[in-house]
Amino acid sequence: MPAKLEGKLAPAPPRPSVTEPVAVTALATEPGVRVRPAGTEATVSGVTLRAQHVQPGDLFAALPGARVHGADFAERALTAGAVAVLTDPAGAERPALREPGVPVLVHDDPRAVLGALSARIYGEPSGKLAVLGVTGTSGKTTTTYLLEAGLRAAGRVTGLIGTVETRIAGERLASAFTTPEAPDLQALFALMVEQGVTHVPMEVSSHALALGRAAGTRFAVGAFTNLSQDHLDFHPTMEDYFAAKAKLFDGRSATEVVCVDGEWGPRLVRDGTITVSTTGEATWTAGDVRVDVDGSQAFTAHGPDGVRIPIEIRLPGTFNVTNALLATACLHAVGVPAEAIREGLAGVDVPGRMERVDAGQDFTAVVDYSHKPAAVALALDAVRARAAGRVIVVLGCGGDRDVAKRPLMGEAAARRADLLVVTDDNPRSEDPAAIRASMLAGARAVPEGERGEVIEVGDRREAIAAAVASAKPGDVVVVAGKGHETGQEVAGVVHPFSDREELEAAIRETLGGVTR
Repeated sequence: MPAKLEGKLAPAPPRPSVTEPVAVTALATEPGVRVRPAGTEATVSGVTLRAQHVQPGDLFAALPGARVHGADFAERALTAGAVAVLTDPAGAERPALREPGVPVLVHDDPRAVLGALSARIYGEPSGKLAVLGVTGTSGKTTTTYLLEAGLRAAGRVTGLIGTVETRIAGERLASAFTTPEAPDLQALFALMVEQGVTHVPMEVSSHALALGRAAGTRFAVGAFTNLSQDHLDFHPTMEDYFAAKAKLFDGRSATEVVCVDGEWGPRLVRDGTITVSTTGEATWTAGDVRVDVDGSQAFTAHGPDGVRIPIEIRLPGTFNVTNALLATACLHAVGVPAEAIREGLAGVDVPGRMERVDAGQDFTAVVDYSHKPAAVALALDAVRARAAGRVIVVLGCGGDRDVAKRPLMGEAAARRADLLVVTDDNPRSEDPAAIRASMLAGARAVPEGERGEVIEVGDRREAIAAAVASAKPGDVVVVAGKGHETGQEVAGVVHPFSDREELEAAIRETLGGVTR
């Protein structure tokens, strides 16, 4: 069951104000699609896979699910104004779809064609935009923010699609998924075209690629950051996880930009691939890297044909040098001038990604989205490199997700923290204590001389308060795992919760400024 937020249904995704109707028979030209009744004259002007979001003139995508079939909601969709239904052979046998005169598009795997049909219904909008897709385990959000900043500095009108937010020409929308479902994504692209957007940096998740959410999208650039363990609740193996990511490089991206630091990136390289590396040879490399005392960094991006671009970023950590270099290569590939790249990247801060919280305290406080073993290790290594005092970490793991990474995250944090506070993240439908126990097992498996103190505080608010109370001048407090998120999901209900706000409140309470 999807989580509820204060008992409200999710709002309908945005759509363009005008769509040219498309004949159902034209949609039936997609390979494998059959239409009944033959010769139908119906036309569609929108598409959705949620019956509650149907608008008059829509194609309703009734997909088979793990527990229910979308075709069970076909009658509701048709009553709301749907003029045709896309489904599989089993769905097509539902009574509502056997009624005379109901146009039904049938495909053995309707999800496989939903992206292409959605793109056709909304006028192939990604072909009218320069979409810059970024995939990988870590760094997608940061890289898309860097891309958007460089594009805006060059005077482009931008959209942004990602985990933290969706933006259209500067206007912010909330994001529900890293990559929206195919009908919502194509409608969003069409709305962006309607509002004059020219370029769209976009996070592309492995789920989106495996489930066809990005199908029907043409990418001006496809970029790869890295791959490490995550989402093995969805992908059975790392090879399957990689294969999903690799779909972005199956010919749908006009230009491919790949970070080759690590074992996975080099497997994507072929003739014409633009490569990026901070450690070896590549099309783009980073030289003269400098780290300032506040964590900001500077380097020279060396590109093809002797291109040299001085880059400064406010973001700490060697991994952010890689993200900035990847963004530089992508921006250069779409014609952004060097000065605009330099100017744009210099001003970027990313919500919940190594985000500093300053309420006047004499220690450093950071919120970070790291929620996988490699990301935890990288974030804490970056913090350790510039910490004058102790490193204090608050960390939990999400429920109903990859269980194998929990002890690994506990181990990674325990090895790098002087004090690790194991707490709850989003337990979802699982027992929070069981999740914490798995993390604690990994943390306490680290030999005592190789790890810091490890304690357990289940309540996340209390855990943050405990970390702040133990901090001394020169220490660094890192609240990791949830980053930008503004809710905590427990037993199917999302409760308001912001790590940033809780961290700041705990600091102010400790300083005597605010009492909660």
